[in-house]
Amino acid sequence: MFKLFLLSFLFFISLEASATSSELLKRANSYMKSSSTSDTFRAYDDYKSLYLRSMVENDNFLKFEALKGIVKSGERLSIDVSKYSKELQATLQKSGYNKPEPKEMTKSEHIEDVHLVPLHRLKSINWREDVLLLEFDKQLTPSQIEYFTLHDMTKGRYRYVFDIKTAMLTSSQNINNNNIDRIKIAQFDPKTLRLVVTHSAKVEVSYTVDAKTLEVKLETASSKVVPTLEKVVPIKRDKGKVIVIDPGHGGKDPGAVGYRRYREKVVALNVAKEVQKILKSRGYKVYMTRESDKFVKLSERTKYANKKRANIFVSIHANAIDGKHAKEVHGVECYFLSPSRSDRAKRVAAKENSADMSDMNMYGKDSYLNFLNHHNTVASNKLAIDLQRGMLGELNKKYSGVKDGGVREGPFWVLVGAQMPSVLVEVGFISNPMEAKRLVDKNYLNTMALGLADGIERYFANN
Repeated sequence: MFKLFLLSFLFFISLEASATSSELLKRANSYMKSSSTSDTFRAYDDYKSLYLRSMVENDNFLKFEALKGIVKSGERLSIDVSKYSKELQATLQKSGYNKPEPKEMTKSEHIEDVHLVPLHRLKSINWREDVLLLEFDKQLTPSQIEYFTLHDMTKGRYRYVFDIKTAMLTSSQNINNNNIDRIKIAQFDPKTLRLVVTHSAKVEVSYTVDAKTLEVKLETASSKVVPTLEKVVPIKRDKGKVIVIDPGHGGKDPGAVGYRRYREKVVALNVAKEVQKILKSRGYKVYMTRESDKFVKLSERTKYANKKRANIFVSIHANAIDGKHAKEVHGVECYFLSPSRSDRAKRVAAKENSADMSDMNMYGKDSYLNFLNHHNTVASNKLAIDLQRGMLGELNKKYSGVKDGGVREGPFWVLVGAQMPSVLVEVGFISNPMEAKRLVDKNYLNTMALGLADGIERYFANN
């Protein structure tokens, strides 16, 4: 079974066929010398490709070098590489490699190679009135936050700086706010995330740590800051952009069946049709993987997007939860492709993957996902953030109680194989009575679709 699984990767291996194993290993080792997170991601991808080659070519030395690289780069990125670490130890014992003699470790080597504290990953950035919310995947402590100010009186520039220790994100980004000149968050060093608020006048700044969230309150000296999710600027539309919208499920696969027997496949198609209508009116080329109630295999959906040479792929779904919590859980969220990171992501993905994945066990799924789409991870994360902001920005104008479920990673089979940035959108919980009623309301869906279309345009404008 595993040999058959490996054969399915040969197409992807051919993408790197022009590079020899030694060249690929040299490139990966070179990336690892950089402190850049993006270079570390590239190294991780190369080591995974080398690992696959080693199994196909039965090259034990290459396998050993690849495993070493996967473990080292994975730990630096806070990726769970425990199974590769175990395999590395087994390879050492089986192949008779001798462990090197212990040597004196310099301080710089210790800092680079030994990770005593797992890094906190930034999951989402949102506003609550005048409070900026930075949500992480693990509990924060006040001692992780260092705050200081830098005022240049001659230039009339005020800077408010937050250093968040043992934290990381995949790429730097600007956080838009019409009343503050500039807010930027970026990786200051491999273990420090830096948030900088820059303004031409004094800003009243205060902050608190609440569980996994850093809350930063910003008020100008004259009036309270009114945050917006985007700056209102003219968008130069590129009519050559191609977008593929994928309404989830369909036909014999109803998806989630929730409150009053509302079906996910119907909601997904209705939202997708409205998004397509809006984007086409703005001059984009938009295609749908299905335009009626028919079943389409998950693997065929990204094949279609690749065939159309799409610039982005957006799969639309509705969430659900069983049991006594169905009346409590609600919210919109966006996912981009990644191996399983949390029990929550696994549960959501299992529901969306069920139509086509019954013949592959969880190990097979995760192993397959480990090799795919890493080159699009950063771009897909950016697209997910813009789509999430777009939905919330429009819905919050007209509706109360819309919950931000955040941007998350997940092992979604429908995104596998996409050769472009791809995102799965959960437009709400069809199992929640209030949200289910909204999801079958035309006005609500039209507002949701407008937010998604605006998010797509924001992504193109910024990338």
